[in-house]
Amino acid sequence: MDHFLYRAGVLHAEDVPLADIAATVGTPFYCYSAATLTRHYRLFDEALAWGPHLVCYAVKANANLAVLKLLGDLGAGVDVVSEGEYRKARAAGIPADRIVFSGVGKTRTEMRHALQGGIRQFNVESEPEMVALDEVARSMGAVAPIALRINPDVDAQTHEKIATGRSENKFGIPISRARAVYAHAACLPGLRVVGIDVHIGSQLTSLVPFEAAYRKVGALAHELRAEGHAIERLDLGGGLGIPYERTNLAPPLPTEYGDLIRRTVGDLGCEIEIEPGRLIAGNAGILVSRVIYVKEGEGRDFLIVDAAMNDLIRPAMYGAHHEIVPLIEPAPGAPMRPFDIVGPVCETGDTFARARDMTTLGEGDLIAFRSAGAYGAVMASEYNARPLVPEVLVQGDHFAVIRARPSFDEMLARDTIPEWL
Repeated sequence: MDHFLYRAGVLHAEDVPLADIAATVGTPFYCYSAATLTRHYRLFDEALAWGPHLVCYAVKANANLAVLKLLGDLGAGVDVVSEGEYRKARAAGIPADRIVFSGVGKTRTEMRHALQGGIRQFNVESEPEMVALDEVARSMGAVAPIALRINPDVDAQTHEKIATGRSENKFGIPISRARAVYAHAACLPGLRVVGIDVHIGSQLTSLVPFEAAYRKVGALAHELRAEGHAIERLDLGGGLGIPYERTNLAPPLPTEYGDLIRRTVGDLGCEIEIEPGRLIAGNAGILVSRVIYVKEGEGRDFLIVDAAMNDLIRPAMYGAHHEIVPLIEPAPGAPMRPFDIVGPVCETGDTFARARDMTTLGEGDLIAFRSAGAYGAVMASEYNARPLVPEVLVQGDHFAVIRARPSFDEMLARDTIPEWL
């Protein structure tokens, strides 16, 4: 469920007509619903209410400070994968003891910064990283809390670019080596083992892969405890999918996911951490764009819009589907015809949809790309010297620009011409 609905034939974000925002900030722009973000976070929090837990929002899905502040005020922790995301979390007021640091390529500089600022735990992904973290912690007179990320060799049955739990993926320590690596960790004085981490991929639409992974984690926890390791926490990752297409095949609900966790590892008495990102932010955001031209081609027609692949790269990168709707609701039974919906970037790949049935639209009409709140603005670029689009947060009947569109002068000022040119 989201809070982007037609009212009297006009698409609203909560109680604000989206056309009013377009008139104020211009197009394209991202718009997020505070009510939807709140609802989705609470669904996960309530799904784990049967035991101690922390919902650590995955910052990589949407890293706007206002979004982080909203979720942090609700009690969320965060999962970060860089010093930049760590700094964003702290700037948004997230307490250090609610920050989990993941990622396969943490540098010593990043480790040092997180230890200085405080950290709940590092999710360690390899033995070389583990040794480096021990060295950094000892040089600071600190002890780093860690969970080792285990690769359970489970196929998440998702897009190959976002699958992370198979043996051929770059993530985690093979489960066959887990006991040996935990034994090594126990010998390093700069580290303190607190748990196990696992994350098998993103946009999962079935609980079956989760169950396979979590049963392996549960068995490993019993073995590690028998060998003297303190397994206090289980970080079970994120990855629960969202319905990008309006069909009857909806992904599992957070309540079902919470029941699965309880059934598979609830008997261990561990604090449960999860790292949802997409399901919290995805349907909480849309991208609003304006039709520049309607072009009749040979055998196909095109809607050329002012949003482009640099603003929303998921269709070009993953072949991803986003529902695209007009801001003015079509009349019942209104004629539809297929369009290729494309942007102005000089790439054939700058295509959002092919042969998508749309109502008749003209130059200047507004459209919305649904389910764009996750991996939209955070993956945007200034390719073709196009300014990053603004982000807007709506709450009830008011809205605020939470990241402004940079001016061309601001963009140009970032470059420096050497004196010798």
